[in-house]
Amino acid sequence: MQETWRWFGPDDAVTLQHIRQTGARGIVTSLHQLPYGVVWSVEEIEKRKAILAADPSLGLTWEVVESLPVHEKIRRGDADCAQLFDNYRASLRNLAACGVKVICYNFMPVLDWTRTELAHPVPGGGTALRFNAHHYVAFDVYMLERPGAADGVPAELLARAKAWVDAASQAQKDTLLASIMAGLPGAYDRYDIPGLRRILAEYGQMTHADLQANLQRFLEEVIPTAEEVGMRMCMHPDDPPRPLFGLPRIVSTEQDIADLLAMVDSPANGLTLCTGSLGAGPQNDPVAIARRFADRIHFAHLRNVAKEPDGSFMEADHLDGDTDMVGVVEVLLTEQQRRKAAGRADWRIPFRPDHGHELAYDLGRGTFPGYPLIGRMKGLAELRGVMRALAQTKGLPL
Repeated sequence: MQETWRWFGPDDAVTLQHIRQTGARGIVTSLHQLPYGVVWSVEEIEKRKAILAADPSLGLTWEVVESLPVHEKIRRGDADCAQLFDNYRASLRNLAACGVKVICYNFMPVLDWTRTELAHPVPGGGTALRFNAHHYVAFDVYMLERPGAADGVPAELLARAKAWVDAASQAQKDTLLASIMAGLPGAYDRYDIPGLRRILAEYGQMTHADLQANLQRFLEEVIPTAEEVGMRMCMHPDDPPRPLFGLPRIVSTEQDIADLLAMVDSPANGLTLCTGSLGAGPQNDPVAIARRFADRIHFAHLRNVAKEPDGSFMEADHLDGDTDMVGVVEVLLTEQQRRKAAGRADWRIPFRPDHGHELAYDLGRGTFPGYPLIGRMKGLAELRGVMRALAQTKGLPL
């Protein structure tokens, strides 16, 4: 598999020299400085490529875009999206012309990945990302005060949430809001509580079926262009895989993925297999999902989570947690073998070690939440070992 590394651009505390030291050669990046909905020009794309090429000794190449964002108006299903679709198609053509042909994106309304703690202590002094169910309920019910937020929430969880809010200082509440917003990198919007209320209201009473229809509209608009230029679009699952703040999420389960891939049945309409996002859902078996959709997996995020009965979960070490990571990797290597035998030039599946504990030298360095150097390098080393062992024992191509 092709080892890649997410890099947030020149402002990332993890430098290109650091990335080279991890052993990864492929770069996963995005033009975060550009607003949603504008065309990614060839000039801007080439500027980013030039940064990577400035030191040829590093041997780094831009392999995956993560992400080319989908404008909120498209997710909402607004009528006046023709220019946004034109711009998205133009960006696809420009990226392809510059040799970047794998696009990871998502269709999560308003918020991207969501956690309630960015620095939960782990043994030895490191920290991890964590989603606490009672913190989420405290925010949704008692801080955001969203109508209907308490419906269906177990009484015990509501009581824990209320106790936390009553005891929390304003600084703790501010930290919770900042943690929930932290999944939006680069130039993405951050919201205060009134701002979040306003944008949630713009979605009205949107249902799961409504959001699926908006996704199908998007795919029908852009996948023909992706086919035309040889692009692989790969949807990232919801993180966490459950409705949030009254909004549906539609890439959370095995059936959701089947629905997504059937909307436009094309190799260009594919999946980013994120074992952490899918693994946070008790209903999901990431190994089975990888096996069922192997031929449509164009990119993989490999990480692990440990779940708790109330819906909480925490980022685990890459080979610990609830997901059988060895089983996932075996599925991906087997799929690579099939692609290689079929004569595909792009038979290797790019993957990156996703999220990592903040450890040792990285503590307090100001890296993007979930994206420290050492924790991800540790995960990459562990995954590399699993791949080598499977390659040797089962004869699977790396």
